[in-house]
Amino acid sequence: MTFTDEATWYASLATMYGTAAALITSPAGEVLLVKPNYRELWSLPGGILEDAEPPEEGCTREVLEEIGLDLAMGPLLALHWIAPSGLRPKPMVAFVFDGGVLSDFSQIVLQEEEIDEFRLVPPPELAEYLPAHMTSRVAGAIGARETGIPVYLSHPAQR
Repeated sequence: MTFTDEATWYASLATMYGTAAALITSPAGEVLLVKPNYRELWSLPGGILEDAEPPEEGCTREVLEEIGLDLAMGPLLALHWIAPSGLRPKPMVAFVFDGGVLSDFSQIVLQEEEIDEFRLVPPPELAEYLPAHMTSRVAGAIGARETGIPVYLSHPAQR
């Protein structure tokens, strides 16, 4: 295979979008959620990965941007594949990393352009704040933190 053939082959491969978020909890196990001003429901701190950005670096960058905390990300807890939907023509791969347990949330500084507020939410109440696919992602991440085994989730296309 020549360089041109190989470049053409790579250009023909499927692509997908990527996100990375951090599971950050209180010592009591409450989950830190943020309320983006551009969507109805809440989310974990995190966001879209930049071109060729490693997921753990993107997670650290997004957490710093959104809530002002420079955290060293722990291990991968969850990997979630989400089928194309609506205006999004490609699949999404969402990474959730262990952002740790914090006892002091007073150092949080919200990114005013994107984030309206943050809240600590007990796991049984997560479904009241998150979309269904994200509720299962966060629940999987919580379980993975307890077992030490990352979880893979798949969100198929809605038919």
